[in-house]
Amino acid sequence: MYKYDQYDQAMVDTRVEEFRDQVKRRLEGKISEDQFKPLRLMNGLYLQLHAYMLRVAIPYGTLNSAQMHALADIADKYDRGYGHFTTRQNIQYNWIKLEEAPDLLADLAKVEMHAIQTSGNCIRNISSDQYAGATADEIIDPRPYAELLRQWSSFHPEFSFLPRKFKICVIASDTDRAAMKLHDIGIQIVKNDAGEIGARFYVGGGMGRTPMIAPMIRDFVPLDQLVTYSEACLRVYNRYGRRDNKYKARIKILVHELGAEEYTRQVEEEFAHLLDQGVEPPLAELERIKTFFPNPPYDKDASDEIDRSDPDFAVWVDRNTAPHKQAGYAIANISLKPIGGIPGDASTAQMHLMAELAKDYSFDECRVTHAQNIVLPDVKKSDLYTLWQKLDEAGLGTPNLDQIDDIIACPGLDYCSLANARSIPLAQRISERYANNGKSDVLGELKLKISGCINACGHHHAGHIGILGVDRKGVENYQLLLGGSEGADTSLGKITGRGFDEDGVIDAIEKVTDLYLDQKEDGERFLDTYRRIGMEPFKEAIYE
Repeated sequence: MYKYDQYDQAMVDTRVEEFRDQVKRRLEGKISEDQFKPLRLMNGLYLQLHAYMLRVAIPYGTLNSAQMHALADIADKYDRGYGHFTTRQNIQYNWIKLEEAPDLLADLAKVEMHAIQTSGNCIRNISSDQYAGATADEIIDPRPYAELLRQWSSFHPEFSFLPRKFKICVIASDTDRAAMKLHDIGIQIVKNDAGEIGARFYVGGGMGRTPMIAPMIRDFVPLDQLVTYSEACLRVYNRYGRRDNKYKARIKILVHELGAEEYTRQVEEEFAHLLDQGVEPPLAELERIKTFFPNPPYDKDASDEIDRSDPDFAVWVDRNTAPHKQAGYAIANISLKPIGGIPGDASTAQMHLMAELAKDYSFDECRVTHAQNIVLPDVKKSDLYTLWQKLDEAGLGTPNLDQIDDIIACPGLDYCSLANARSIPLAQRISERYANNGKSDVLGELKLKISGCINACGHHHAGHIGILGVDRKGVENYQLLLGGSEGADTSLGKITGRGFDEDGVIDAIEKVTDLYLDQKEDGERFLDTYRRIGMEPFKEAIYE
Protein backbone atom coordinates (compact mmCIF):
# COMPACT_ATOMS: atom_id res chain seq x y z
CA MET A 1 0.00 0.00 0.00
CA TYR A 2 1.05 3.60 -0.50
CA LYS A 3 3.44 5.20 2.01
CA TYR A 4 3.68 8.92 2.67
CA ASP A 5 6.70 10.78 1.36
CA GLN A 6 7.99 13.97 2.98
CA TYR A 7 5.48 16.07 1.06
CA ASP A 8 2.48 14.00 2.16
CA GLN A 9 3.56 14.09 5.79
CA ALA A 10 4.35 17.81 5.76
CA MET A 11 0.98 18.56 4.17
CA VAL A 12 -0.95 16.63 6.82
CA ASP A 13 1.13 17.88 9.77
CA THR A 14 0.75 21.49 8.64
CA ARG A 15 -3.01 21.11 8.33
CA VAL A 16 -3.24 19.70 11.88
CA GLU A 17 -1.47 22.71 13.37
CA GLU A 18 -3.51 25.09 11.28
CA PHE A 19 -6.71 23.50 12.53
CA ARG A 20 -5.44 23.50 16.12
CA ASP A 21 -5.18 27.29 15.91
CA GLN A 22 -8.66 27.56 14.37
CA VAL A 23 -10.20 25.47 17.16
CA LYS A 24 -8.40 27.55 19.78
CA ARG A 25 -9.84 30.75 18.32
CA ARG A 26 -13.32 29.23 18.18
CA LEU A 27 -13.19 28.11 21.82
CA GLU A 28 -11.97 31.57 22.84
CA GLY A 29 -14.86 33.19 21.01
CA LYS A 30 -12.62 34.99 18.55
CA ILE A 31 -14.49 33.52 15.59
CA SER A 32 -18.18 32.65 15.36
CA GLU A 33 -19.73 29.29 14.51
CA ASP A 34 -20.62 30.63 11.05
CA GLN A 35 -16.98 31.57 10.50
CA PHE A 36 -15.73 28.29 11.95
CA LYS A 37 -18.09 25.99 10.03
CA PRO A 38 -16.28 26.01 6.65
CA LEU A 39 -12.96 25.55 8.45
CA ARG A 40 -14.07 22.49 10.39
CA LEU A 41 -15.79 20.99 7.34
CA MET A 42 -12.50 21.20 5.46
CA ASN A 43 -11.17 18.87 8.17
CA GLY A 44 -14.06 16.40 8.19
CA LEU A 45 -15.71 17.70 11.36
CA TYR A 46 -19.52 17.88 11.38
CA LEU A 47 -21.86 19.11 14.10
CA GLN A 48 -24.51 16.43 14.52
CA LEU A 49 -27.51 16.04 16.82
CA HIS A 50 -25.62 15.30 20.03
CA ALA A 51 -21.95 16.01 19.40
CA TYR A 52 -19.33 16.60 16.72
CA MET A 53 -18.77 13.79 14.22
CA LEU A 54 -15.38 13.28 12.56
CA ARG A 55 -15.06 11.44 9.26
CA VAL A 56 -11.62 9.94 8.62
CA ALA A 57 -10.42 9.29 5.06
CA ILE A 58 -9.38 5.76 4.11
CA PRO A 59 -8.23 6.15 0.49
CA TYR A 60 -9.70 3.39 -1.70
CA GLY A 61 -10.50 1.58 1.57
CA THR A 62 -6.96 0.29 2.22
CA LEU A 63 -5.50 0.03 5.74
CA ASN A 64 -2.55 -1.65 7.42
CA SER A 65 -2.54 -3.06 10.93
CA ALA A 66 -0.90 -0.01 12.49
CA GLN A 67 -3.62 2.21 11.06
CA MET A 68 -6.42 -0.08 12.21
CA HIS A 69 -4.86 -0.20 15.69
CA ALA A 70 -4.73 3.61 15.67
CA LEU A 71 -8.41 3.81 14.70
CA ALA A 72 -9.20 1.52 17.63
CA ASP A 73 -7.16 3.65 20.02
CA ILE A 74 -8.93 6.78 18.79
CA ALA A 75 -12.32 5.14 19.38
CA ASP A 76 -11.26 4.42 22.95
CA LYS A 77 -9.56 7.75 23.67
CA TYR A 78 -11.84 10.25 21.93
CA ASP A 79 -15.15 8.45 21.35
CA ARG A 80 -17.20 5.84 23.20
CA GLY A 81 -15.28 2.72 22.26
CA TYR A 82 -16.44 2.15 18.70
CA GLY A 83 -16.27 3.52 15.16
CA HIS A 84 -18.68 3.39 12.24
CA PHE A 85 -17.40 2.25 8.84
CA THR A 86 -19.23 3.99 6.00
CA THR A 87 -20.34 3.45 2.42
CA ARG A 88 -17.49 5.72 1.26
CA GLN A 89 -14.92 3.26 2.68
CA ASN A 90 -14.23 5.72 5.52
CA ILE A 91 -14.75 5.60 9.29
CA GLN A 92 -16.79 8.04 11.40
CA TYR A 93 -16.65 8.85 15.11
CA ASN A 94 -19.89 10.21 16.52
CA TRP A 95 -18.98 11.62 19.95
CA ILE A 96 -16.05 13.98 19.41
CA LYS A 97 -15.30 16.91 21.73
CA LEU A 98 -14.22 20.00 19.82
CA GLU A 99 -11.33 20.77 22.13
CA GLU A 100 -9.91 17.26 21.53
CA ALA A 101 -10.29 17.23 17.74
CA PRO A 102 -6.79 18.64 16.96
CA ASP A 103 -5.14 15.98 19.14
CA LEU A 104 -7.18 13.32 17.36
CA LEU A 105 -6.01 14.59 13.98
CA ALA A 106 -2.42 14.63 15.24
CA ASP A 107 -2.76 10.98 16.28
CA LEU A 108 -4.04 10.15 12.80
CA ALA A 109 -1.11 11.95 11.19
CA LYS A 110 1.31 9.69 13.08
CA VAL A 111 0.02 6.72 11.06
CA GLU A 112 -0.33 8.50 7.71
CA MET A 113 -4.04 9.26 7.99
CA HIS A 114 -6.18 12.40 8.00
CA ALA A 115 -9.72 13.76 7.63
CA ILE A 116 -8.99 16.26 4.85
CA GLN A 117 -11.61 16.52 2.07
CA THR A 118 -14.02 14.12 3.74
CA SER A 119 -16.61 16.90 3.71
CA GLY A 120 -17.27 20.15 1.91
CA ASN A 121 -17.70 20.95 -1.77
CA CYS A 122 -14.51 19.30 -2.94
CA ILE A 123 -13.30 15.99 -4.35
CA ARG A 124 -13.94 13.44 -1.61
CA ASN A 125 -12.20 10.18 -0.75
CA ILE A 126 -11.39 8.19 -3.93
CA SER A 127 -13.10 4.80 -3.70
CA SER A 128 -12.31 1.49 -5.40
CA ASP A 129 -12.93 -2.24 -5.46
CA GLN A 130 -12.25 -3.85 -2.08
CA TYR A 131 -10.87 -6.93 -3.89
CA ALA A 132 -8.38 -4.86 -5.92
CA GLY A 133 -5.06 -6.58 -6.48
CA ALA A 134 -6.35 -9.92 -5.19
CA THR A 135 -9.14 -10.94 -7.54
CA ALA A 136 -8.55 -12.75 -10.81
CA ASP A 137 -11.32 -10.93 -12.68
CA GLU A 138 -9.56 -7.56 -12.95
CA ILE A 139 -7.41 -6.33 -15.81
CA ILE A 140 -4.86 -4.60 -13.58
CA ASP A 141 -4.73 -3.40 -9.99
CA PRO A 142 -6.71 -0.09 -10.00
CA ARG A 143 -5.26 1.21 -6.73
CA PRO A 144 -2.18 2.96 -8.19
CA TYR A 145 -4.53 4.96 -10.40
CA ALA A 146 -6.82 5.72 -7.47
CA GLU A 147 -3.75 6.91 -5.56
CA LEU A 148 -2.64 9.06 -8.49
CA LEU A 149 -6.09 10.68 -8.51
CA ARG A 150 -5.91 11.16 -4.73
CA GLN A 151 -2.64 13.04 -5.04
CA TRP A 152 -3.91 15.10 -7.97
CA SER A 153 -7.14 16.04 -6.16
CA SER A 154 -5.67 16.82 -2.72
CA PHE A 155 -5.74 20.61 -2.23
CA HIS A 156 -6.33 21.10 -5.96
CA PRO A 157 -6.72 24.90 -6.04
CA GLU A 158 -9.27 24.91 -8.86
CA PHE A 159 -11.52 22.27 -7.30
CA SER A 160 -11.48 23.20 -3.61
CA PHE A 161 -14.81 25.06 -3.84
CA LEU A 162 -16.90 23.14 -6.35
CA PRO A 163 -20.65 23.72 -6.76
CA ARG A 164 -21.18 20.59 -4.63
CA LYS A 165 -19.33 17.59 -3.22
CA PHE A 166 -17.71 15.30 -5.78
CA LYS A 167 -17.06 11.55 -5.66
CA ILE A 168 -14.80 9.45 -7.89
CA CYS A 169 -14.51 5.66 -8.11
CA VAL A 170 -11.93 3.54 -9.97
CA ILE A 171 -12.36 -0.17 -10.74
CA ALA A 172 -10.70 -2.58 -13.17
CA SER A 173 -13.21 -5.40 -13.46
CA ASP A 174 -16.51 -6.04 -15.25
CA THR A 175 -17.82 -7.09 -11.84
CA ASP A 176 -18.67 -3.79 -10.14
CA ARG A 177 -18.23 -4.18 -6.39
CA ALA A 178 -18.00 -0.42 -5.73
CA ALA A 179 -21.22 1.08 -7.20
CA MET A 180 -19.07 2.79 -9.83
CA LYS A 181 -21.92 4.09 -12.01
CA LEU A 182 -23.51 5.85 -9.04
CA HIS A 183 -20.53 8.20 -8.63
CA ASP A 184 -19.97 11.67 -10.06
CA ILE A 185 -17.16 10.12 -12.07
CA GLY A 186 -16.92 6.37 -12.43
CA ILE A 187 -13.75 5.05 -14.08
CA GLN A 188 -13.47 1.48 -15.31
CA ILE A 189 -10.06 0.34 -16.50
CA VAL A 190 -10.61 -1.69 -19.67
CA LYS A 191 -8.76 -3.32 -22.56
CA ASN A 192 -9.62 -2.33 -26.13
CA ASP A 193 -9.66 -4.53 -29.24
CA ALA A 194 -5.99 -3.78 -29.86
CA GLY A 195 -5.08 -5.12 -26.41
CA GLU A 196 -4.27 -1.66 -25.03
CA ILE A 197 -5.29 -0.78 -21.48
CA GLY A 198 -7.20 2.43 -20.89
CA ALA A 199 -10.07 3.97 -18.94
CA ARG A 200 -13.79 4.09 -19.66
CA PHE A 201 -15.45 7.17 -18.17
CA TYR A 202 -18.95 7.34 -16.72
CA VAL A 203 -19.99 10.82 -15.55
CA GLY A 204 -23.09 12.11 -13.80
CA GLY A 205 -24.18 9.34 -11.47
CA GLY A 206 -25.38 9.76 -7.92
CA MET A 207 -28.11 9.10 -5.41
CA GLY A 208 -29.79 11.62 -3.12
CA ARG A 209 -33.12 13.24 -3.96
CA THR A 210 -32.50 12.88 -7.73
CA PRO A 211 -30.86 9.50 -8.28
CA MET A 212 -29.20 8.95 -11.66
CA ILE A 213 -27.05 6.30 -13.29
CA ALA A 214 -23.97 7.81 -14.93
CA PRO A 215 -23.93 7.63 -18.73
CA MET A 216 -20.72 6.53 -20.43
CA ILE A 217 -19.16 9.58 -22.05
CA ARG A 218 -15.96 8.02 -23.42
CA ASP A 219 -15.21 4.35 -23.93
CA PHE A 220 -11.42 4.62 -23.94
CA VAL A 221 -8.93 7.12 -22.54
CA PRO A 222 -5.25 6.13 -22.61
CA LEU A 223 -4.02 5.61 -19.05
CA ASP A 224 -1.31 8.20 -19.51
CA GLN A 225 -4.12 10.77 -20.02
CA LEU A 226 -6.30 9.65 -17.11
CA VAL A 227 -5.75 12.71 -14.92
CA THR A 228 -6.08 15.11 -17.84
CA TYR A 229 -9.46 13.69 -18.84
CA SER A 230 -10.61 13.77 -15.21
CA GLU A 231 -9.57 17.42 -15.03
CA ALA A 232 -11.52 18.19 -18.20
CA CYS A 233 -14.65 16.60 -16.68
CA LEU A 234 -14.22 18.67 -13.51
CA ARG A 235 -13.51 21.91 -15.34
CA VAL A 236 -16.74 21.79 -17.34
CA TYR A 237 -18.67 21.05 -14.15
CA ASN A 238 -16.92 23.77 -12.15
CA ARG A 239 -17.64 26.26 -14.93
CA TYR A 240 -21.35 25.53 -15.40
CA GLY A 241 -22.52 23.64 -12.30
CA ARG A 242 -25.24 25.53 -10.43
CA ARG A 243 -24.28 27.40 -7.29
CA ASP A 244 -27.65 29.09 -6.77
CA ASN A 245 -29.48 25.91 -5.66
CA LYS A 246 -27.68 23.19 -3.71
CA TYR A 247 -30.37 20.66 -4.68
CA LYS A 248 -29.44 21.13 -8.34
CA ALA A 249 -25.71 21.60 -7.91
CA ARG A 250 -24.41 18.06 -8.46
CA ILE A 251 -22.80 17.16 -11.77
CA LYS A 252 -25.60 14.67 -12.48
CA ILE A 253 -27.99 17.63 -12.88
CA LEU A 254 -25.60 19.40 -15.24
CA VAL A 255 -25.13 16.29 -17.40
CA HIS A 256 -28.88 15.71 -17.42
CA GLU A 257 -29.78 19.30 -18.34
CA LEU A 258 -27.06 19.74 -20.96
CA GLY A 259 -27.54 16.21 -22.21
CA ALA A 260 -24.75 13.64 -22.19
CA GLU A 261 -23.84 14.43 -25.80
CA GLU A 262 -23.37 18.17 -25.23
CA TYR A 263 -21.56 17.65 -21.92
CA THR A 264 -19.23 15.20 -23.66
CA ARG A 265 -18.59 17.66 -26.49
CA GLN A 266 -17.51 20.31 -24.00
CA VAL A 267 -15.33 17.85 -22.09
CA GLU A 268 -13.61 16.77 -25.31
CA GLU A 269 -12.97 20.41 -26.19
CA GLU A 270 -11.49 21.06 -22.76
CA PHE A 271 -9.51 17.82 -22.94
CA ALA A 272 -7.86 18.88 -26.21
CA HIS A 273 -6.96 22.22 -24.65
CA LEU A 274 -5.47 20.57 -21.55
CA LEU A 275 -3.39 18.15 -23.61
CA ASP A 276 -1.66 21.18 -25.07
CA GLN A 277 -1.06 22.57 -21.57
CA GLY A 278 0.67 19.41 -20.30
CA VAL A 279 -1.14 18.98 -16.96
CA GLU A 280 -0.66 15.19 -16.76
CA PRO A 281 1.74 14.16 -13.95
CA PRO A 282 5.06 12.79 -15.22
CA LEU A 283 4.98 9.10 -16.03
CA ALA A 284 7.75 8.65 -13.47
CA GLU A 285 5.32 9.64 -10.72
CA LEU A 286 2.87 6.91 -11.70
CA GLU A 287 5.71 4.41 -11.84
CA ARG A 288 6.83 5.53 -8.36
CA ILE A 289 3.32 5.00 -7.03
CA LYS A 290 3.08 1.54 -8.62
CA THR A 291 6.09 0.37 -6.62
CA PHE A 292 3.96 0.58 -3.45
CA PHE A 293 1.46 -1.97 -4.80
CA PRO A 294 3.47 -5.11 -5.61
CA ASN A 295 2.06 -8.59 -5.24
CA PRO A 296 2.64 -9.92 -1.73
CA PRO A 297 5.19 -12.75 -1.38
CA TYR A 298 2.65 -15.52 -1.93
CA ASP A 299 3.52 -19.07 -0.99
CA LYS A 300 3.35 -20.73 -4.41
CA ASP A 301 3.18 -24.14 -2.71
CA ALA A 302 0.18 -23.27 -0.50
CA SER A 303 -2.47 -25.96 -0.48
CA ASP A 304 -5.65 -25.29 -2.42
CA GLU A 305 -7.69 -27.59 -0.18
CA ILE A 306 -10.06 -26.47 2.60
CA ASP A 307 -11.15 -28.84 5.36
CA ARG A 308 -14.92 -28.36 5.54
CA SER A 309 -15.58 -30.94 8.24
CA ASP A 310 -16.92 -28.26 10.61
CA PRO A 311 -20.35 -27.43 9.10
CA ASP A 312 -20.51 -23.92 10.58
CA PHE A 313 -17.12 -23.11 9.11
CA ALA A 314 -18.15 -24.57 5.76
CA VAL A 315 -21.14 -22.19 5.62
CA TRP A 316 -18.90 -19.21 6.40
CA VAL A 317 -16.45 -20.24 3.65
CA ASP A 318 -19.25 -20.55 1.10
CA ARG A 319 -20.76 -17.18 1.94
CA ASN A 320 -17.94 -14.95 3.15
CA THR A 321 -14.95 -15.88 1.02
CA ALA A 322 -14.25 -15.10 -2.62
CA PRO A 323 -11.90 -16.65 -5.21
CA HIS A 324 -8.34 -15.34 -5.27
CA LYS A 325 -6.04 -14.90 -8.25
CA GLN A 326 -3.35 -16.97 -6.49
CA ALA A 327 -3.88 -20.69 -5.96
CA GLY A 328 -3.92 -21.61 -2.28
CA TYR A 329 -5.37 -18.24 -1.19
CA ALA A 330 -8.82 -16.77 -0.63
CA ILE A 331 -10.35 -13.34 -0.08
CA ALA A 332 -12.01 -13.31 3.36
CA ASN A 333 -14.91 -10.98 4.18
CA ILE A 334 -15.46 -9.97 7.81
CA SER A 335 -19.09 -9.15 8.48
CA LEU A 336 -19.80 -6.06 10.59
CA LYS A 337 -23.48 -7.08 10.58
CA PRO A 338 -24.05 -9.45 13.52
CA ILE A 339 -27.69 -10.37 14.09
CA GLY A 340 -29.24 -7.48 16.01
CA GLY A 341 -26.08 -5.39 15.68
CA ILE A 342 -25.52 -1.91 14.27
CA PRO A 343 -24.44 -2.18 10.62
CA GLY A 344 -20.89 -0.96 10.08
CA ASP A 345 -20.00 -0.50 13.75
CA ALA A 346 -16.87 -2.06 15.23
CA SER A 347 -15.74 -1.85 18.83
CA THR A 348 -12.25 -0.94 19.97
CA ALA A 349 -11.55 -4.61 20.77
CA GLN A 350 -12.85 -5.76 17.39
CA MET A 351 -10.71 -3.23 15.53
CA HIS A 352 -7.63 -4.30 17.46
CA LEU A 353 -8.43 -7.92 16.61
CA MET A 354 -8.92 -7.17 12.91
CA ALA A 355 -5.59 -5.37 12.91
CA GLU A 356 -3.84 -8.40 14.37
CA LEU A 357 -5.59 -10.76 11.95
CA ALA A 358 -4.53 -8.59 9.01
CA LYS A 359 -0.95 -8.68 10.25
CA ASP A 360 -0.92 -12.41 10.93
CA TYR A 361 -2.94 -13.73 8.00
CA SER A 362 -3.17 -11.12 5.19
CA PHE A 363 0.26 -9.54 4.67
CA ASP A 364 -0.58 -6.69 7.05
CA GLU A 365 -3.45 -5.32 4.98
CA CYS A 366 -7.22 -5.02 5.19
CA ARG A 367 -9.88 -3.16 3.25
CA VAL A 368 -13.11 -1.32 4.04
CA THR A 369 -15.98 -2.11 1.66
CA HIS A 370 -18.75 0.17 0.44
CA ALA A 371 -21.13 -2.31 2.08
CA GLN A 372 -19.66 -1.44 5.50
CA ASN A 373 -17.71 -4.65 5.99
CA ILE A 374 -13.97 -5.44 6.20
CA VAL A 375 -11.94 -7.59 3.81
CA LEU A 376 -8.71 -9.50 4.38
CA PRO A 377 -7.58 -9.76 0.76
CA ASP A 378 -4.81 -12.38 0.90
CA VAL A 379 -5.49 -15.28 3.26
CA LYS A 380 -4.01 -18.75 2.86
CA LYS A 381 -6.77 -21.33 2.56
CA SER A 382 -4.97 -23.37 5.21
CA ASP A 383 -5.37 -20.45 7.64
CA LEU A 384 -9.09 -19.87 7.04
CA TYR A 385 -10.32 -22.16 9.81
CA THR A 386 -8.15 -20.54 12.48
CA LEU A 387 -9.12 -17.11 11.18
CA TRP A 388 -12.82 -17.97 11.31
CA GLN A 389 -12.57 -19.30 14.86
CA LYS A 390 -11.01 -16.03 16.06
CA LEU A 391 -13.59 -13.96 14.19
CA ASP A 392 -16.50 -16.01 15.47
CA GLU A 393 -15.32 -15.72 19.06
CA ALA A 394 -15.28 -11.90 18.68
CA GLY A 395 -18.73 -11.66 17.09
CA LEU A 396 -17.28 -11.07 13.64
CA GLY A 397 -17.96 -14.45 12.05
CA THR A 398 -21.56 -13.98 10.86
CA PRO A 399 -21.86 -15.81 7.50
CA ASN A 400 -24.20 -13.35 5.77
CA LEU A 401 -22.35 -11.58 2.97
CA ASP A 402 -24.89 -10.15 0.44
CA GLN A 403 -27.81 -11.68 2.30
CA ILE A 404 -30.85 -9.84 3.62
CA ASP A 405 -29.27 -9.36 7.06
CA ASP A 406 -26.06 -7.92 5.55
CA ILE A 407 -27.81 -4.55 5.71
CA ILE A 408 -26.32 -1.22 4.64
CA ALA A 409 -27.64 1.53 6.93
CA CYS A 410 -26.75 5.15 7.59
CA PRO A 411 -26.62 6.44 11.20
CA GLY A 412 -30.08 7.95 10.74
CA LEU A 413 -31.97 10.01 13.27
CA ASP A 414 -30.04 8.50 16.18
CA TYR A 415 -27.11 10.74 15.21
CA CYS A 416 -27.64 12.74 12.04
CA SER A 417 -29.14 16.22 12.07
CA LEU A 418 -30.37 15.76 8.49
CA ALA A 419 -32.25 12.51 9.04
CA ASN A 420 -36.03 12.17 9.13
CA ALA A 421 -36.20 8.68 10.61
CA ARG A 422 -34.10 6.13 12.43
CA SER A 423 -32.17 3.56 10.41
CA ILE A 424 -30.28 1.63 13.07
CA PRO A 425 -33.18 0.18 15.12
CA LEU A 426 -34.97 -0.77 11.90
CA ALA A 427 -31.90 -2.62 10.59
CA GLN A 428 -31.54 -4.42 13.91
CA ARG A 429 -35.17 -5.55 13.93
CA ILE A 430 -35.07 -6.76 10.32
CA SER A 431 -31.95 -8.86 10.94
CA GLU A 432 -33.55 -10.32 14.06
CA ARG A 433 -36.80 -11.08 12.21
CA TYR A 434 -34.99 -13.10 9.54
CA ALA A 435 -32.72 -14.82 12.04
CA ASN A 436 -35.80 -15.97 13.93
CA ASN A 437 -37.89 -17.06 10.93
CA GLY A 438 -35.00 -18.90 9.28
CA LYS A 439 -35.68 -17.42 5.85
CA SER A 440 -32.34 -15.65 5.43
CA ASP A 441 -30.60 -18.85 4.40
CA VAL A 442 -33.10 -19.72 1.67
CA LEU A 443 -33.40 -16.20 0.26
CA GLY A 444 -29.83 -16.18 -1.00
CA GLU A 445 -28.44 -12.95 -2.47
CA LEU A 446 -30.72 -10.12 -1.43
CA LYS A 447 -29.25 -6.69 -0.72
CA LEU A 448 -31.26 -4.50 1.66
CA LYS A 449 -30.28 -0.86 2.17
CA ILE A 450 -31.69 1.80 4.50
CA SER A 451 -31.38 5.59 4.40
CA GLY A 452 -32.76 7.85 7.10
CA CYS A 453 -33.34 10.71 4.66
CA ILE A 454 -33.35 11.59 0.98
CA ASN A 455 -29.58 12.22 0.98
CA ALA A 456 -29.28 8.42 0.55
CA CYS A 457 -26.15 7.75 2.60
CA GLY A 458 -27.52 4.21 3.00
CA HIS A 459 -27.77 3.76 -0.80
CA HIS A 460 -31.47 2.83 -0.61
CA HIS A 461 -31.96 3.55 -4.33
CA ALA A 462 -29.50 0.75 -5.15
CA GLY A 463 -30.94 -1.90 -2.84
CA HIS A 464 -32.71 -4.95 -4.17
CA ILE A 465 -34.96 -3.83 -1.34
CA GLY A 466 -34.51 -0.22 -0.31
CA ILE A 467 -35.99 1.71 2.60
CA LEU A 468 -36.18 5.50 2.80
CA GLY A 469 -37.03 7.24 6.06
CA VAL A 470 -39.35 10.24 5.65
CA ASP A 471 -41.13 12.69 7.93
CA ARG A 472 -44.89 12.32 7.70
CA LYS A 473 -46.42 15.20 9.65
CA GLY A 474 -43.84 14.87 12.41
CA VAL A 475 -43.98 11.04 12.53
CA GLU A 476 -41.24 8.71 11.29
CA ASN A 477 -42.40 6.90 8.16
CA TYR A 478 -40.72 4.54 5.72
CA GLN A 479 -41.04 4.20 1.95
CA LEU A 480 -40.29 0.81 0.42
CA LEU A 481 -38.42 0.49 -2.88
CA LEU A 482 -37.77 -2.60 -5.00
CA GLY A 483 -35.46 -3.46 -7.88
CA GLY A 484 -32.32 -1.41 -7.31
CA SER A 485 -28.80 -2.66 -7.99
CA GLU A 486 -25.36 -1.08 -7.64
CA GLY A 487 -23.47 -3.64 -9.73
CA ALA A 488 -22.64 -3.85 -13.41
CA ASP A 489 -26.40 -4.20 -14.02
CA THR A 490 -27.02 -0.90 -12.22
CA SER A 491 -30.67 0.02 -11.70
CA LEU A 492 -32.64 2.34 -9.44
CA GLY A 493 -35.31 1.03 -7.11
CA LYS A 494 -38.96 2.05 -7.55
CA ILE A 495 -41.27 3.05 -4.71
CA THR A 496 -43.96 0.46 -4.09
CA GLY A 497 -46.60 2.92 -2.86
CA ARG A 498 -47.66 4.56 0.37
CA GLY A 499 -45.27 4.39 3.31
CA PHE A 500 -45.32 2.47 6.60
CA ASP A 501 -44.48 2.85 10.24
CA GLU A 502 -41.60 0.75 11.57
CA ASP A 503 -43.70 -2.35 12.26
CA GLY A 504 -45.48 -2.00 8.95
CA VAL A 505 -42.38 -1.81 6.80
CA ILE A 506 -40.89 -4.91 8.42
CA ASP A 507 -44.10 -6.81 7.73
CA ALA A 508 -44.14 -5.50 4.16
CA ILE A 509 -40.59 -6.75 3.59
CA GLU A 510 -41.58 -10.21 4.74
CA LYS A 511 -44.52 -10.20 2.31
CA VAL A 512 -42.10 -9.25 -0.46
CA THR A 513 -39.65 -12.02 0.36
CA ASP A 514 -42.43 -14.60 0.77
CA LEU A 515 -43.72 -13.76 -2.71
CA TYR A 516 -40.21 -14.11 -4.09
CA LEU A 517 -39.82 -17.56 -2.54
CA ASP A 518 -43.17 -18.54 -4.04
CA GLN A 519 -42.46 -17.16 -7.54
CA LYS A 520 -38.74 -17.71 -8.10
CA GLU A 521 -37.50 -20.08 -10.76
CA ASP A 522 -34.39 -22.24 -10.52
CA GLY A 523 -31.24 -20.18 -10.05
CA GLU A 524 -33.03 -16.84 -9.76
CA ARG A 525 -31.93 -14.22 -7.26
CA PHE A 526 -34.55 -11.91 -5.80
CA LEU A 527 -33.52 -9.25 -8.32
CA ASP A 528 -33.96 -11.67 -11.23
CA THR A 529 -37.46 -12.63 -10.12
CA TYR A 530 -38.44 -9.01 -9.60
CA ARG A 531 -37.25 -8.07 -13.08
CA ARG A 532 -39.10 -11.01 -14.60
CA ILE A 533 -42.51 -10.57 -12.95
CA GLY A 534 -42.42 -6.81 -12.34
CA MET A 535 -43.67 -4.62 -9.52
CA GLU A 536 -47.42 -5.35 -9.61
CA PRO A 537 -47.41 -8.79 -7.93
CA PHE A 538 -45.32 -7.37 -5.09
CA LYS A 539 -47.63 -4.37 -4.66
CA GLU A 540 -50.62 -6.69 -4.50
CA ALA A 541 -48.92 -8.79 -1.82
CA ILE A 542 -47.93 -5.73 0.22
CA TYR A 543 -51.15 -3.74 0.07
CA GLU A 544 -53.77 -6.53 -0.12
